[in-house]
Amino acid sequence: MGIVKIADDLHEEARRASTVMCRSINAQAEFWMKVGMLAEANPTLSFNDIVKRQLATAQAPGLDVPDAAAA
Repeated sequence: MGIVKIADDLHEEARRASTVMCRSINAQAEFWMKVGMLAEANPTLSFNDIVKRQLATAQAPGLDVPDAAAA
């Protein structure tokens, strides 16, 4: 485990988002980093596509993410 220094304002944003998403601050930051890394590696995928792929990888078919077009 390493230590990552981030700006105070970004830490505050992670703290607020973690409360809403019921995650720890570290888990929220890790989620953002993972999604950001996947978005950079797959620039044509939407956020929902990235989440769907991650759910499929985790073999969690009951946790489908609705298509943005269907909403």
